[in-house]
Amino acid sequence: MTDSAFAFGLGVGTRNSKGQWLEVFFPQPLLAPPAAVIAAVSGDNDAVLEIDQLRALRQALLEAGEEKQAALAGRLMDAGRPAVAVLLREDAPPANVPEGYLKLQLISHRLVKPHGTRLDGLFGVLPNVAWTNEGAIDIEELPERQLSARLRGEVLEVSSVDKFPKMTNYVVPEGVRIAHTARVRLGAYLGEGTTVMHEGFINFNAGTDGPGMIEGRISAGVTVGAGSDLGGGCSTMGTLSGGGNIVIAVGKECLIGANAGIGIPLGDRCTVEAGLFVTAGTKVTLLDAEGMPVETLKARDLAGKSDLLFRRNSATGAVECLTNRSAIELNHELHAHN
Repeated sequence: MTDSAFAFGLGVGTRNSKGQWLEVFFPQPLLAPPAAVIAAVSGDNDAVLEIDQLRALRQALLEAGEEKQAALAGRLMDAGRPAVAVLLREDAPPANVPEGYLKLQLISHRLVKPHGTRLDGLFGVLPNVAWTNEGAIDIEELPERQLSARLRGEVLEVSSVDKFPKMTNYVVPEGVRIAHTARVRLGAYLGEGTTVMHEGFINFNAGTDGPGMIEGRISAGVTVGAGSDLGGGCSTMGTLSGGGNIVIAVGKECLIGANAGIGIPLGDRCTVEAGLFVTAGTKVTLLDAEGMPVETLKARDLAGKSDLLFRRNSATGAVECLTNRSAIELNHELHAHN
């Protein structure tokens, strides 16, 4: 048996009446777990552990000197609920719910960055779940649970129906501010110093290096560099929303203005004027230092280049691009984190 593995997680979650996992919480996921942890885990990649098995795992972890993981096993054992141990021997697409949730939490715990682990087929693996004040509930079992709550004189609050829960129910990364937690999905990566305002949104397998101000949308697969600002209502086109195979990224110290958007990757210190959406096929007129037109090309030809300012000519309506010599500077007091 190999003495190396991609990741390990020991957690507890929710199953439906058929015993199928709806979600799993991994408090202390490990990337590249030590050989002692690998040796202590069952050969199965996703083993449901009853109390006796959990007790044996805890003892093996103690003997291996893995005190934090042993303490977690002890707390799960004391709770008297079945736990789940997931050992990913390699970075392969997730084959089941526990594996999918472990991979999403690896990202949100900042153990891997977006695109740092394979998530092929994740949508087909994760079930659509009703997220309620009583936890995750199978959609088919929801009517009965709602009736039961009413008969107790209570209301079952359904906050969302989705394959992905909100990140903050699983992990709150250090040094971030999130004004509306429902707008950050599990599997988002928030670098230290990131502020997500009420209308900001960050999808799974996407995020920020931090610090940064996010008042717009970061779609799945999109990453935003340090010091960048996404204005209110702006949008980034991810691979799930029409960007095809192009990996969209925003470089360092960029500004995407309010209600603007991009369908191409930006280099560092780029600015997109408020209200302007630049897609790969947008025709852009390049301007020289005197502001005179030089040539017209498609925006995809400028993908990834730095120090560019995209704007719309108010007289002609043409999209223009000139060198942006002044990088934006975030308000340090506003973006300070306690």
